[in-house]
Amino acid sequence: MPHTAIRVEGLGKRYRLGEGALPYQTLREQIVRAAVQPVRRLGAVLRGGSTFTSRETFWALRDVSFEVSEGEVLGVVGRNGAGKTTLLKLLSRITEPTAGRAEIAGRVGSLLEVGTGFHPELTGRENVFLNGAILGMKRAETRAKFDRIVEFAEITRFIDTPVKFYSSGMYVRLAFSVAAHLEPHVLLIDEVLAVGDAAFQRKCLGQMENVAREGRTVLFVSHQLSAVRQLCSRAILIDGGRITGDGSVEDVIEQYLAATFEAAATPLAERTDRAGDDDFRFTAAGVFNRAGDPVSVIGSGEPVSFELSYSSGRERLANVAMAIHVEDLLGRRLFALATPFTGEDFSTLPPEGRIRCTLPSLPLVAGEYKTMLWCSVNGRLADRIYDALRFSVVDADVFGSGRSPNARHHGNFIVPHGWRVADGDAVLPPARAREVGAQ
Repeated sequence: MPHTAIRVEGLGKRYRLGEGALPYQTLREQIVRAAVQPVRRLGAVLRGGSTFTSRETFWALRDVSFEVSEGEVLGVVGRNGAGKTTLLKLLSRITEPTAGRAEIAGRVGSLLEVGTGFHPELTGRENVFLNGAILGMKRAETRAKFDRIVEFAEITRFIDTPVKFYSSGMYVRLAFSVAAHLEPHVLLIDEVLAVGDAAFQRKCLGQMENVAREGRTVLFVSHQLSAVRQLCSRAILIDGGRITGDGSVEDVIEQYLAATFEAAATPLAERTDRAGDDDFRFTAAGVFNRAGDPVSVIGSGEPVSFELSYSSGRERLANVAMAIHVEDLLGRRLFALATPFTGEDFSTLPPEGRIRCTLPSLPLVAGEYKTMLWCSVNGRLADRIYDALRFSVVDADVFGSGRSPNARHHGNFIVPHGWRVADGDAVLPPARAREVGAQ
């Protein structure tokens, strides 16, 4: 029988609203903060207040219990804000639990969010050796794996550059490579892999499969249900800070899709499972046909528009970028519609309004689809919400042939194309080619 690698019993984490981790600060910023803190407290007392404010509390995770066997690959799924990342932070000892306990056998490698695990002032090389030391590895062991780590991360030219100058993609590539190659007994991976490009994501999935085959334990958090299905032998579903499903990957995915379908029916303005600044929100989204009417069903190849309504507490929005990611129900991203691609001038926007994105021809075969909405303002994430809008696509005679492609045999996309037959130097249309062949 395999040994237990992770045992979680009654785990819970409570936060005060408005209380969060401080971002990275320089030494000067830390000294200034320490110096002004007594002054702020004294001011609060003189104003008749208290040095401590009473804040509302909430449980990000509550009464969570499960076990993971050695060599098992466990998928963790759930909506934004469900408690998935909090669980991994507790298991990584980044934060302490309010209740319960978690026991992990062996050393833990984790890749949670951009910024976790590396010191920004150190170079990539120095951070590799620092992480190795944290994992309890001898310098000689880390040195033996160093070349493989750098080669996998594809950052050879920048390995001696401080990581504070890395792009998010470079950061994630190196962080994943370190976590995967330094041979931890337990590997914790969050949705941060979505930062990398498609080629690197495939590389990461392949490496995680190798890790699993070597008998190491993996906890994998992802909205990409296809990746969970590919990698994991079991899954748990977290909703509202509690485990609501635990079993086979297929059963848990089915339960998750049912839950997200209910969430998608909630008005967008009321959705709380989102990320970004508090003063910007997508408030509504819809699909519109050729005539400009709102629809939930559209034909393959037909003109279609996506309309997004938004509201902001700012008087004026500057340097706005928006995107719509169209996905299948398993979370596989099919294509993205983004303002940076098309070059539209979104330098300023009013505090409330509607944005419409139009496709001359919807390139999807019949099926069910969903969208993820994303917006940044001045380079900072303003709003991101998964499963914001669902719509159905039905067959249409796109080519005028009376036949339509389908997802099972032909893929998700309809690509305009035509065929011709070459006859010597001439290229004949099919009807004329048949006439030539009959002579």
